[in-house]
Amino acid sequence: MCVFEALRSAGWANDVNIDIIWVNAELLEKDKKYRTILEELDGIVSPGGFGPRGIEGKIVAANYAVDNKTPYLGLCLGLQVALIAAARRAGLKDANSTEFDPNTKNPVVSTMAEQIGKENTGGTMRLGNYTCELTPSSQARKAYGAASVVERHRHRYEANNSYRDSYESWGLKASGMSPDGKLVEMIEAINHPYFVTTQAHPEFRSRPDRPHPLFLGLIKAAIASKR
Repeated sequence: MCVFEALRSAGWANDVNIDIIWVNAELLEKDKKYRTILEELDGIVSPGGFGPRGIEGKIVAANYAVDNKTPYLGLCLGLQVALIAAARRAGLKDANSTEFDPNTKNPVVSTMAEQIGKENTGGTMRLGNYTCELTPSSQARKAYGAASVVERHRHRYEANNSYRDSYESWGLKASGMSPDGKLVEMIEAINHPYFVTTQAHPEFRSRPDRPHPLFLGLIKAAIASKR
């Protein structure tokens, strides 16, 4: 619900109405004819979640957004599937998250280092507010209008740092990092009007009279694409 309200608030701030179209990720994976639904969209939001259900469909949506320059905002899991999609496009066909395939040879998304071996215990999630340092000239920094931001988190898995040096060759860049430089907080596509993903949940901080900058950026990009 907070994702929908964040979209609506960003729409109001831009003097446009938001028509939210539900897309079944499982059908995107299994039915190529169903994928034409993506052609109706001015922007795509890939929200958070857990488990393998619909993941391949979310990867389809991320690839579509890249291929068609469709504005895309990835939230938490939405960042992870975008990263998997980019790695596969670059030739790592078995790239995956260890959440979905513990035996993948290319775990571009994996359990946080401090949580390895604790997956079946309580309190293994990264929760609460964390600071993110934004890369100069990134879409994220432009949207926020700030060099450092604080966002709320709720996740167990992270971008695997072992692959960070490959991002540029995959058409990506890490646009936000933890202050100590150890965690990738935001990733965006290179040469795209608006393809921004965050490991956080910015929808939690959006308000009707104070829409979140990343949602504002998405709506502005969607409006610009119609001109």
